[in-house]
Amino acid sequence: MTNVRQPGLHRLGLRGLIVLVIAMVAAGTAAVLTVQPASGHGTSIAQPSRHYGCWERWGSDFQNPAMAQEDPMCWAAWQHDTNAMWNWNGLYREQVGGDHQGAVPDNQLCSGGRTGGTRYAALDEPGPWKTTPVSANFTFTNWDQANHGADYYRIYVTKQGYDARTDALDWADLELVEETGRILPGEGRAPSSGGGTLVDIDVSAPGRSGHHVVYMIWQASHFDQSFYSCSDVWFGAGGPAEQPTTPNEPTDDPTSDEPTEAPTTGGPEGIACAATATVSTWGSGGTVTVTVSNTGTRAINNWMLHWTWPSGVTMSQVWNAEHSVMGGVEMAAPVSWNKSIATGGSIEFGMNVSGTLGGAPAFECFPS
Repeated sequence: MTNVRQPGLHRLGLRGLIVLVIAMVAAGTAAVLTVQPASGHGTSIAQPSRHYGCWERWGSDFQNPAMAQEDPMCWAAWQHDTNAMWNWNGLYREQVGGDHQGAVPDNQLCSGGRTGGTRYAALDEPGPWKTTPVSANFTFTNWDQANHGADYYRIYVTKQGYDARTDALDWADLELVEETGRILPGEGRAPSSGGGTLVDIDVSAPGRSGHHVVYMIWQASHFDQSFYSCSDVWFGAGGPAEQPTTPNEPTDDPTSDEPTEAPTTGGPEGIACAATATVSTWGSGGTVTVTVSNTGTRAINNWMLHWTWPSGVTMSQVWNAEHSVMGGVEMAAPVSWNKSIATGGSIEFGMNVSGTLGGAPAFECFPS
């Protein structure tokens, strides 16, 4: 059963939180708006997913050779692709249609079926991943960074006898221990900073001991996006002594302890987008022309915009984008030909609206 807690005193100062700049300029019949990008979507933070845990432990010191001895699986993952950790909130697939086993093959569960090419492939490797101690009954926490909500969460735990150190994860290794119903955007407990929502899910997985993997499927509500994660846990006695007794939420804003040598991508992810819009009105309606620009140092493979209309405004037509609505939030996703945006490039799409629109709405831009 999903356990939704009241807001508590937690610090979630995380790199890549949504920066929303609202600037509505009405001049005659036109308005122009530029907003900063929002970076990502979310992942399990307690128990931490493999990629989030590696980022949390080593994000400020990822070139330290001591990692090879102290945290060898993270060392291998950082060497394979640093962007897997910098982009810890972007491990998802689109248009799965609920067929998770069809989209994610055996031995590739932790990488979401090698989503993003080989970026997350190192997460599929079995080995001595750092574990978090748990009891038979524990609380699994996902951070819904962009308030996507969920059609459902499915939480699996590996069966007793599975060897996480030698066996890459297969579907047959897992037991479904919890499935939620729909969770509305914003339903859960609010962090004291950082935005988004912490979703707590009570889990019972008796009869286990030693190193196991908790596998999450998070079917987001805003779009057909399926998020996946592997979290390493230790049931019972005999676990690594250095592991904390309870998973910790981040306590420091990564922007304050960024590595002295930033990744060659130019930032924690190197992926960023911004949206500008012009509005031409005719009294009872208007045309909104939106430009989505790549403001980062890497090509964008996909993007999404979120916004809300003023009261009384509705959209009557859209072109060169796919439109949807969830919980009062308007969303635009690309069509097949304008998903990718080269570095320094941009794409345009348009909308006709009915009602009085004196200026452009404030957009949130989510690149991946």
